[in-house]
Amino acid sequence: MAEHHLDWHDSVERTASKLCPAVGVIGAGSYGTALAIHCARAGHPTVIWCRSQEVADEINTQHTNSRRLPGHSCPKKLRATTDLAGMVRASTLLLLAVPSAHIASTAQRCVEHLPPDAVLVCCAKGITTDTLQTMEELLLEVVPRPQHCQLAYLSGPSFAAEVAAGMPTGLTIAAREESVAKQVQRWLSAANLRCYRTTDVVGLEFGGALKNVIAIACGMADGKGYGANGRAMIITRGLHEMTRLAVAKGANPMTLGGLGGMGDLILTCTGDASRNRTLGYRLGCGESMASILEGMHGAVAEGVATTRAAKLLADSLGLAVPIISGLYTILYEDADIDDVVRGLLCLPLTSELDARMFSYEPDKEASSQQQPQQQAAYGCGV
Repeated sequence: MAEHHLDWHDSVERTASKLCPAVGVIGAGSYGTALAIHCARAGHPTVIWCRSQEVADEINTQHTNSRRLPGHSCPKKLRATTDLAGMVRASTLLLLAVPSAHIASTAQRCVEHLPPDAVLVCCAKGITTDTLQTMEELLLEVVPRPQHCQLAYLSGPSFAAEVAAGMPTGLTIAAREESVAKQVQRWLSAANLRCYRTTDVVGLEFGGALKNVIAIACGMADGKGYGANGRAMIITRGLHEMTRLAVAKGANPMTLGGLGGMGDLILTCTGDASRNRTLGYRLGCGESMASILEGMHGAVAEGVATTRAAKLLADSLGLAVPIISGLYTILYEDADIDDVVRGLLCLPLTSELDARMFSYEPDKEASSQQQPQQQAAYGCGV
C-alpha cells in the first residue's frame, strides 16, 4: 500500500517565536519516532535518542525505523544518536517517550545533564504497580526541585502511525505552570496537530493511563461477540470509573471529558491500531496471554500492568470499580470472561447520575492494605 502523507506542514509559515531551538526525543519506539517526525517536519531542529546503534544508523542513512514504525519515512533533517547525555545537554525541549516502566530509570540518566531552562515532557501513560505512583509522582522524585516547574505531560488520542502520516490530531499538554504548558503548546502545534493545554496534570495522567484498561475490556467484548451495545456500555461506564479514580486523586472531573480522557478512551477502545484493544480482542477470541505477548515482538500493552495498579489503588481508596475489578480477575486470577460479564450485569441497580464523580467519597471502608504514597513535593526554583 502506498504511503500517504498530508503535507500540510509545507503550507504553514512558521515564525521564529514558534520554533524551538532544539528538540530531543528520548526513545525510538513507534510513538517517539512519530513525535520526532512531527517535530522535524514542523521545522524544529530535532534529534532522537535510540538505545540501538543499528536503529540510529537506519534513521540517519535510510531515514526509516522499519522495526517500530514501518511504512513511514523520516525527514532527512531528523538526526538519530545513541549519546543520551549529549542530546539532553543540547536540547531546549525534551520529549520522554519510553514505556512507563522505564520512565524513572531513563529520567535518572538525564537529570544531571538537563539544561536549567529545558522543558521535559513525559509522553508515557501508566501507574506503577508497586508504589501506585503516576508518572508525575515518579518524576518529582527524580528531577531536582528547582526544575519541577519545567515538567509537562502530553496525552490524547494519537496513534503513532497517523501522527507520522501527518493526519489531523488533537492532543493536550498539561503542566503545573501554565506558562510552561503554553510554551510547549506553541512548539508542538502545527498545521495538522493542534494542542490544547491544562494545569490539571492529575486528570490528564489518569485519563491516559486508565483508558488502556478499559480498552482491554472493550477488546474482550468484541472478541466474544458481545456487540456494539456492549462496547458502548463498557466505554461509558468505564469513563465513570476512570473519573471517580481521578477525582479521588485530586483531578478536575471535566478533564476526563476532554481529549486526554474521553477522546483517548474512544480511540483506544475502537481503533484497530490499539495494542490494548487488540490484546483484549485476542483474549476474547480464546488466545492465551503468553501467545499474544510473544506475537507483539516487544511492543508494550500498558493496560495489563495498569489494570493491577488501578485495582489496588481503588481498593486502597475504598472505591467500587466493577469493570476494572472484573478485568483484574480475568487477567490475574484466570476468571472466565462470560462469568465476569454475567456478574457485572447482575450487580444491584443504581442511579446513573452519581455526584461522587465530582468529589471523592469512598463506597466502603478502605481496605487494610497500605495506602498509596503521597505525591512527592512539588517545587519550583527552590
